[in-house]
Amino acid sequence: MGRIFISAGHGGLESGKRDPGAIAGGTTEAQQMILLRDQIVPDLRSRGYEVLSVPDDLSLRQSIDWINARDRQGDVAIEIHADSFSNPSARGASAFYIAGNSTRKKHAEMILLALLRRLPQLPSRGAKADTDTGVGSLGFCRQVAVPSLLLEVGFLSNPDDRSLLLNRRKDIAQGIADGLEAWVREVSGLGPVETTYPIINIRLNNQSYDEQGILVNGNSYIPIDLVDRLGIDLTQDENVRLLQYRGIVYVKAVDLRNKNVSIGWDNPARAVVLRSITNVCPGVFDRIMGHGNTSEVQLQVFLKNNHENALNAFPNLPKLYRQEAALEGVNYDIAFCQMCLDTSFLRFGSSIKSSQNNFANLGTIGGGAEGASFPSPQIGVRAHIQHLKAYASLEPLVQEVVDPRFRFVTRGIAPLVGQLSGRWSSDPQYGEKILAILRRLYESASLL
Repeated sequence: MGRIFISAGHGGLESGKRDPGAIAGGTTEAQQMILLRDQIVPDLRSRGYEVLSVPDDLSLRQSIDWINARDRQGDVAIEIHADSFSNPSARGASAFYIAGNSTRKKHAEMILLALLRRLPQLPSRGAKADTDTGVGSLGFCRQVAVPSLLLEVGFLSNPDDRSLLLNRRKDIAQGIADGLEAWVREVSGLGPVETTYPIINIRLNNQSYDEQGILVNGNSYIPIDLVDRLGIDLTQDENVRLLQYRGIVYVKAVDLRNKNVSIGWDNPARAVVLRSITNVCPGVFDRIMGHGNTSEVQLQVFLKNNHENALNAFPNLPKLYRQEAALEGVNYDIAFCQMCLDTSFLRFGSSIKSSQNNFANLGTIGGGAEGASFPSPQIGVRAHIQHLKAYASLEPLVQEVVDPRFRFVTRGIAPLVGQLSGRWSSDPQYGEKILAILRRLYESASLL
């Protein structure tokens, strides 16, 4: 029987500082996940399973390395988290799996179902691909060698979920233990260590590729030689997992998503499908000044796919972003994706209300507590575009300034999306989150 690795999310050292995770209601995510983990572990051991608890003082990178140094065939790994959001009404449990892996999706659904059987009061947000996260991928789902999942057991920022975490911890632990028991039994039932991996075909830009890939734990791997032919250098990327098999080095195909390569699967042909030909020039992908590539309809569809009621209050928002950004020479795709991030796809939150027509968390002169407000959606979009142009360009504005803080920006200091991190937002991954949404937009529009 395989073993079970359990990691309590947060609590370790990140960038030299103790990481408490989310903080709400007089407690922290790290504290609650450690307490929950400490109930799951003895529960599973009482059922006869071998459980390895990841030390709490490790960073995410160290936790992954700790598991990979000890794993063996048949093992599984899970990391438990609590979510948090500015809108306290957001609640529910989610299980994240590596994108494109139907087997892992099934495992994620198995864990969630077991949890909700023990605690039906907890809403389910479903099993989700890790590409649906703000950063576009999750290290724990992708870089752990054995089958792995990340489980968010509720929102610490929601009073109801927090009450369940504090008062129904035993039930939550038993539900997670039930799911882990079912999962490790299924994985262990696959038999002894295989000496061969299944062969899969490769399709590149709608053409069959001469060399073949392999399937490892339900994930497609492709030869590193193909990656070189695509002009992608992975040698300096420590997050990419390489595998040597029968004298050939392979890389997990899904790791190329952040290199502007779309990944798919053709089931009848048993082929991983790669597409690098794109209507988006890689050299300008993250440049704020430029032209957008999507149509108004494509923006509408993307917004509705991420929030069904998003356009009820702002039906013309995609049109406004295209028009206002084009006038100032700003890439409207980037501006639109930043809006999606800052408003959670027009759900807004407790700090900014939809009535403020503030789509990018713009501040006021003197740092007003509620942020800037604008008389109409068009003026709100215009202010957003002007603030982006202030950061990305030295060119004068075409239209009269409506951005209250335009004059305070050092002009042209951030021409790239990544350079907005630490300037527009204190979040060090702010730019990466915008680009992750941009990739999803282009994939949905078949541009990437």
